[in-house]
Amino acid sequence: MKALLLNGSPQKNKSTYTALQQIARGLEDGDIKHEIVWLGASPIKPCVACGVCGKTQRCAFGDEDGVNALIDAIQAADALVIGSPVHFAGMNGSLKAALDRIYFAAASTFAFKPAGVVVCARRGGTTSALDQILKYPLYAQMPVVSSFYWTMVHGRDGEEVLKDEEGVQCAYQLGANMAWLLKSIEAGRKAGVAPKPLENRAWTNFIR
Repeated sequence: MKALLLNGSPQKNKSTYTALQQIARGLEDGDIKHEIVWLGASPIKPCVACGVCGKTQRCAFGDEDGVNALIDAIQAADALVIGSPVHFAGMNGSLKAALDRIYFAAASTFAFKPAGVVVCARRGGTTSALDQILKYPLYAQMPVVSSFYWTMVHGRDGEEVLKDEEGVQCAYQLGANMAWLLKSIEAGRKAGVAPKPLENRAWTNFIR
């Protein structure tokens, strides 16, 4: 089994990457493979709600900014962890653009894959950023993996993050908990336990 760890920071090897490394240690100790994928620092187009992806499960913008490749990677993985720095009390803007398109196009194909989130800040805004990112896996029927505290770390760079001992331990435990959940799901499948698929989804507008 393998978990995909998405580094949603424009800075490749700084605080978010360091936090994801701690989650990776927890996964490794639970015998789960992982891959850290960097979102990159190039601009990512926002979703324009064109609806084309409803038929293809791929974004109509194509492969120019890597969003469709991320959809492929998430579909191929057994679990997902999303990491982001805190920008103005929210996630990185490029990450939001990517997640909007990824989940609009293919959320139904991610159902029942465990998901986790970690956010990194110099000082504040971590809770609101964490809440914002969690909306995506919660929308897609992805079991959210928790830790013993909210998964947020503090530091401007990797060196400072490692000084946040509680944050580092919290990130590690998320990885360990995810490894346990993946093994539990696998054991359930072998025992014939399967999730119940959604049938005849209702679509209700508030204003008619």
